Amino acid sequence: MRVALLSYRSKPHVGGQGVYLRHLSRELVRLGHTVEVFSGQPYPELDEGVGLTKVPSLDLYGEPKPFRNPHPREFRDRIDVEEWLRMRSGAFPEPLTFSKRIVKVLAERVDDFDIVHDNQVLGTGMLQIEKLGLPLITTLHHPISFDRRIDLAAAPSLKKRFGVWRWYSFVRMQARVARRMRLILTPSEASKRDIAKDFGVDPARMRVILLGVEERFVPPVKPRVPGRILAMASADAPMKGIGTLLEAFAKLRTERDVELVLVTKPKQGGRTEQLIERLSIGDHVRFVHGVGDDELVELMGSAEIACVPSLYEGFSLPTAELMACATPLVVSRAGAIPEVVGPDGLCADLVRPGDVGELTAALAALLDDPARRAAYGARGRARVEELFSWRSVAEQVAAAYQDVIDAYRVSTDSTTEEK
Repeated sequence: MRVALLSYRSKPHVGGQGVYLRHLSRELVRLGHTVEVFSGQPYPELDEGVGLTKVPSLDLYGEPKPFRNPHPREFRDRIDVEEWLRMRSGAFPEPLTFSKRIVKVLAERVDDFDIVHDNQVLGTGMLQIEKLGLPLITTLHHPISFDRRIDLAAAPSLKKRFGVWRWYSFVRMQARVARRMRLILTPSEASKRDIAKDFGVDPARMRVILLGVEERFVPPVKPRVPGRILAMASADAPMKGIGTLLEAFAKLRTERDVELVLVTKPKQGGRTEQLIERLSIGDHVRFVHGVGDDELVELMGSAEIACVPSLYEGFSLPTAELMACATPLVVSRAGAIPEVVGPDGLCADLVRPGDVGELTAALAALLDDPARRAAYGARGRARVEELFSWRSVAEQVAAAYQDVIDAYRVSTDSTTEEK
């Protein structure tokens, strides 16, 4: 099959969507399919054999000047103007404006593809793709309404709450578009349930396909660093639960020689840095970001314990990657995380999300129990080998492609006959 894979931003280190796009595209190519990625900035890192067509935005959130005002000569069309105006009003316009741009691009290349795969853009422009003559499938990792709910609860003032509401105004659009999709792929039963509840999508039009773990994630060959606790967060946001972990770590520091390594880039002067200063733990917390894949694997394997304190996850790739590194875990009983780690006590201890006392006790108990840590690590590694393969993901996605193509042909043939 000839696949057009769409993503409004795709760099792997920005978040799980970029990781999904990279590994899925590589494995589809290995299966013999042709894949061309269409992406806005930040552009993806792709493997050999995968094509890339850049669909540039104004890149209004790029470093070193996020929320910038473009020079007038940067504006190419009305879509650029709309993107800038929506940004200035506090909204996040990229899903909408990318969807409008991609329709114009695909309109000139209809004969080049058998199917279009939307990686959670869900902008209104997506509704025009099948009218061009191309069947469409989408992946919805989780409903962003959960991010919005958590960020609204964390907002300290009415003004901040309004800002959060405005930023997430695209969520209603995504829900409307999702309800009209022919088939939605999602990575967990938790996400499927939440998409049905929050977005009103018929569960019969959703298919769960677990995500994979790259083969480079393996157990360490060096000894783990005593007392090292590691956590990963693709964003410095309330949903990742880092505040809960910092408070639990501060309590542990009163009686133990432990260090915390956070794989994330904190917002300068943001809530995470402020909390670290208030708790007086700055000398024992280290941030790591921008590292290569091999360095990341080594870092994951260096910790005695890893913690995933998120308040919600649609899958949590870092959890599965840590399991592949045989790193014992303490995780939140939130979203799809229990699906990833299996029953409590298999390869992780599960705690209530946001509960500092329960998290502190679980971390302390696991630090004191080397035999249980070793057992968790071994069982976590075995679970990854059994369930989480990108090859399997690609095979299942390709089967879904064929189902959508067949259904599209039937619907278009029926329409032709009626005319």
